[in-house]
Amino acid sequence: MINLSVIAQLIVAISVVIVWVFRFDNIVKEFKQYGLSDLTRTIVGATKIVLATLLVTGIWYPSLVLIPSLLMAFLMLSAQYFHFKVNNPWQKRIPSLFLLLLSLYIAAATLNLIA
Repeated sequence: MINLSVIAQLIVAISVVIVWVFRFDNIVKEFKQYGLSDLTRTIVGATKIVLATLLVTGIWYPSLVLIPSLLMAFLMLSAQYFHFKVNNPWQKRIPSLFLLLLSLYIAAATLNLIA
């Protein structure tokens, strides 16, 4: 049976890939709005894709899940900071907030803190 943590891992990973691969034009606009460089955008994007890959790989190798989920949570917390910094509306803040909460759930489930 697939547990909720695995579903959360897939949701986070698929969401990251959709945003960073198929909606990249939105990412370019957002990073310009935040005043961040192209290099920063590239590093963040590559990091998120690697972490998403590790979350999926973690379905078969659970020892790979904790660090990527915590790092993804940190990146989503950073996204929240930048959304607040430029005073984006709540509609733009909700996706990264949702992925932050899912990433924290994955970490907590990996540590057996929750079911």
